[in-house]
Amino acid sequence: MVSALTSADFAVILNNHTNTSRWCCGIDGNERWNSGQSTQQWADDWIFMARRYAADPRVVGADLYNEVRRDVWNDPNWGAGDDHDWYAAAQLAADRILTEADPNLLIVIEGINWTGLPVDGLPHDRPLLAPARTLSHTLVAAHKLVYSAHFYGYTGPHHSGATGIGETTDPRYQDLSRDALFQALYDEAFFVSQEDGKHYTAPVWISEFGIGAGETGTAARTWFGNATDYFADHDADFAYWPLVGWQGHDDWALLRYDTDGTRRGLLDDADWRAAGWQHLMSAASLSGPVAPVPAWRMLATDHGDQVESLRVRATGDWDSGASKAACPDGLRLIGLGHTSGRGLCTDVTAGDLRAADGTQTVVTDERNVPQGGDWASGYTKLQCAQGQFLIGYSHRGTRTSAALCAPARAGLAGTGRTVWFDRSDTRPGNAGGGDFATGDYKGQCADDEYAAGIAFTTRTGSSPGPAALFCRALAN
Repeated sequence: MVSALTSADFAVILNNHTNTSRWCCGIDGNERWNSGQSTQQWADDWIFMARRYAADPRVVGADLYNEVRRDVWNDPNWGAGDDHDWYAAAQLAADRILTEADPNLLIVIEGINWTGLPVDGLPHDRPLLAPARTLSHTLVAAHKLVYSAHFYGYTGPHHSGATGIGETTDPRYQDLSRDALFQALYDEAFFVSQEDGKHYTAPVWISEFGIGAGETGTAARTWFGNATDYFADHDADFAYWPLVGWQGHDDWALLRYDTDGTRRGLLDDADWRAAGWQHLMSAASLSGPVAPVPAWRMLATDHGDQVESLRVRATGDWDSGASKAACPDGLRLIGLGHTSGRGLCTDVTAGDLRAADGTQTVVTDERNVPQGGDWASGYTKLQCAQGQFLIGYSHRGTRTSAALCAPARAGLAGTGRTVWFDRSDTRPGNAGGGDFATGDYKGQCADDEYAAGIAFTTRTGSSPGPAALFCRALAN
């Protein structure tokens, strides 16, 4: 099937829709990526699949898991660091696919589809992509991330879509006014692509939406018109479910076939959905090559290392026993949190600064601080050598452990300044990256600067986390 599609010039995105060969969804043993198997086995299977199609250039993506949701006893979460952590599992599989199988694949990460018991009086929610606002993914290939969400009229921001037992009185999407629906779409998914220059900014793919041709309900039909209007007006990327149906099971399909294989057309004139679909098809849309845009990516060591540089990974463990973080190749470290272990990477203004030799230097003392160049008096300063810039850092608990520096492709020049952030945020006006360390003081160099050093103190009563950055102007 994959060969037939790609030979006919279709692009194919592989999708782990279920773990067992049965219809989805609900409480069916397919709620999570590790339902009935380990996360390790799930990731290994993805490596197998990605390698299987790596030679086919029209197999373009990997949608890691469909509609992650609650089982009978447990909710999935986004960043808790346990066996139900979808954020961590997706990060693991994504990096493994890109490093072990196919570096060219787009990695599609769906948000969490449902948490909580879907009954009145108990907490329940459809988080979708909302958690990415405070904790987003950074992959070893910085531009391969795509986030995804599903929308149907019979579900809702706090409605699972269930009928009968387990149904709540919360409104479904089809019960919302046009303005309320648009706000929900934005809050749960589209903020990711519509808010430029944030650590979570990425393409968003609405990889499922649809409705039946036989639908007669006014609210449901109105929802479809409103949703397609929003998608069209925001140049959304989408996949209708399902494209193809078969006789007796084709009410929701766009394409229908008779039993002899004759295609009956795409949304004939009698199909009420035709107006919404045609609006989608005729809406203005960007096309052609995508112009490069600056990348802003978060580093998070909440539950361990986040070394996203392949060059750094190739050198092994550069600070054994510490929590380590390194920017993806092509990006430089530009911001740090004071106590959170969070960092911010970018290629804004300068693009890829790094020299081709791929080396890096671990700095654990003040040997590179020049005489008369004390930019943080009374603090320990981990400074890169002349001509080098920061790409990573490490810490032991909250105590700063080391700075990771790399040589620039050309000589770095410019005056330096100290950016303190141990008592308040110090960031440029309209700083890129957004709130990459929610609830923590943050320091950030300007877009036309690079970070060349980290200062911290171990004085009693002071946090031993990073307290200041040494920011230097990029050469003209």
